[in-house]
Amino acid sequence: MSSRIIFSISSDFGIALAEDWLNKGFEVVGTYRTYSNELNYLAKRGVKLFKCDCSDRKSIDEACSLLKLSIWDVLCVAPASLEPVGDFEKIDINIWEESIYLNFTSNMRIIHQMLPGRNLKFENGPLVILFAGGGTNSSTKNYSAYTVSKIAQIKMTELLDAEILDSRFTIIGPGWVKTKIHKSTINAGEKLAGENYKRTIDMLDKANSVSISKVVDCCNWVIKSERQIVSGRNISLVFDNWGDSILDEQLKNDPDMYKLRRHRNN
Repeated sequence: MSSRIIFSISSDFGIALAEDWLNKGFEVVGTYRTYSNELNYLAKRGVKLFKCDCSDRKSIDEACSLLKLSIWDVLCVAPASLEPVGDFEKIDINIWEESIYLNFTSNMRIIHQMLPGRNLKFENGPLVILFAGGGTNSSTKNYSAYTVSKIAQIKMTELLDAEILDSRFTIIGPGWVKTKIHKSTINAGEKLAGENYKRTIDMLDKANSVSISKVVDCCNWVIKSERQIVSGRNISLVFDNWGDSILDEQLKNDPDMYKLRRHRNN
């Protein structure tokens, strides 16, 4: 039986996806850095858990070595951190560099090591899911490491799609979802986070934030979608009319749609 593997299953997205997939009868495998009550609950429901610190190369290699025994249909790679929050000139460059590793390089290391275990018989092809952040259409001040890492992920999604034709690679921009990742902004305060401090508080108000169930729904739509529609694309959960047949046809006919391109190139 093939599995659905979630790197950073201890994240809010990871827990929500795991619960949904378990309820649908899928075998779920996941990695975590810190054990929690939520993970204990998932373990009791049959989720296979492996410890993995995605900021550490050796820990990733050890986890991937064990997980290579699992054949997977869906690989969700979700480790992320907003830190360091602050002006590039003033933050610790070593912490900035570590953030690039966690938010981008570690994700690619995981994918590279896990690709041999993909189930090529899975309908529409095995799928890798990543999650995007802000900054593709503007300059997100005080979050340079996180922003540039997520933009690199968007481009890498397109490159993987172009190079590996038997699989699908999609990156989803979830918008403002009330998750643990925003604690970095709250803890940094207005002095370091700037205008994004108040914006984060406002957007994470229940009336403004995106329901995590919508993230799960979007992931499930991607899983069921043809390669032509979703692979190599950056799908916006909030702004794209995903799930609509008209959009499906537009995506099939436009290979540049929802990808990084230079504005006003003509």
